Amino acid sequence: MINAKIVNMTVHDVRFPTTMWRIGGDSMHNCVDHSCTYVILHTNTKYKGYGIAATLGKGNELVVRTCELMLKHVVKRKTEEIYSNFASFWRQLTTDPELRWLGPENGVVHLATAAIVNALWDLWARIENKPLWKLLTDMTPEQLVSTVDFRYIRDVVTEEEAIQMLRRNEPNKKNWEQDLTVTGFPAYTADVGSWHFGNQQIRTVCKKFMKLEFTKFKTCMGRTIPKSNQRCELIRKMIGKMVLMVDANQFWEREQAVAAVKGIDHTQPACIEDPTSSDDVLGHSEVLKALAKLKHPVSVSSGEMCANRVMFKQFLKYDGVDFWNINVGRLGGVNETLAVYFMAKKYNIPVWGHGGGIGLCEMMQHLQMWYSICLNQSDSGVMEFASHQHGYFEDPILIRNAFYVLPSRPGFSTKLKDKCIARWRYPDGTRWKYLFETKFKKNLRERKK
Repeated sequence: MINAKIVNMTVHDVRFPTTMWRIGGDSMHNCVDHSCTYVILHTNTKYKGYGIAATLGKGNELVVRTCELMLKHVVKRKTEEIYSNFASFWRQLTTDPELRWLGPENGVVHLATAAIVNALWDLWARIENKPLWKLLTDMTPEQLVSTVDFRYIRDVVTEEEAIQMLRRNEPNKKNWEQDLTVTGFPAYTADVGSWHFGNQQIRTVCKKFMKLEFTKFKTCMGRTIPKSNQRCELIRKMIGKMVLMVDANQFWEREQAVAAVKGIDHTQPACIEDPTSSDDVLGHSEVLKALAKLKHPVSVSSGEMCANRVMFKQFLKYDGVDFWNINVGRLGGVNETLAVYFMAKKYNIPVWGHGGGIGLCEMMQHLQMWYSICLNQSDSGVMEFASHQHGYFEDPILIRNAFYVLPSRPGFSTKLKDKCIARWRYPDGTRWKYLFETKFKKNLRERKK
């Protein structure tokens, strides 16, 4: 490996006016601009690393500033020093005495950690001239496990157990890699149920994705049972017997969530995501038990808002969900996401990938593919596809016949095009300046405040 020295880290506040475009909203987050904290690691070589944490609107400012405060942990470090003991470096980032007090290991500080850690993985993959999924796949079990901090979860899974899981699957890795190269990784669409969509838009989008051969459709729930019922009935009419999934986005309390799903049970949703607060493990467990008794039983999923591996451990302990929907931009980057995969494997919890944010589809595809090749080795996995903002990436996702195509370019697919930064860096990007001076002036200036 080239032993590059990190000489600088730049951080950009990148936002898109998705509220104006009327895309990407849900019942809880109904008026937001999808954004990302974008980290660039500069080295004394030709290589750079690019990392992302997906955020929303003005909250992005906090994550950007926190990344800048963490600069001292990264600059002047050499890559061999970091990657040879990655778990230790990750713990240094997450245990800064003053910043950890704001968490611990969640919220703004953990989002900043994710952006920096994901940039480090992108840098490593670029140095090795491999896409990230291939970098992970080619590691020995011992090397891969050494990147994970198992503190707080050794009562659930240990380093030795994780190594054994990987060793057992070594003989079949090539076959699974060949299968994914041919077929890709299955996707479901989350585009049919944006909060802002009217009935005609929903019909149009359903037809579009049916033509693209999607068979699984997810919609956000409304704020009332009648609205949720109307939306689910419409989508069910459009997609026929295909799979319908619903997402409550933590809008309801436990009793409300159960009542709401009972109200739409005749539309036969396969599962509900985030039925209540993502921190309410016991609440999820009660919802799961109640929905299993319905005429058409409904599975329960959570994970996109789970901040760390310890939260996932609680869900395991209390049988809170049927499967996990994990988010590498909210967990502490790739390292902690790997820890969650190991827990899921040991306890046979299926893992789906969350893609509803800037760069999340690009990143999660790599991890889901590694998971399928090296750890899961079954057809139980699937990943969310949200169709907006991919064209701003140099290596955007490619969907073919409702399957993710394996990325082939080096890195984590996290590099934004230079023109994207020039246009959409907030608030001095050229497109934002234009919007501030046009007919959206009043609304956007208020948002800027």
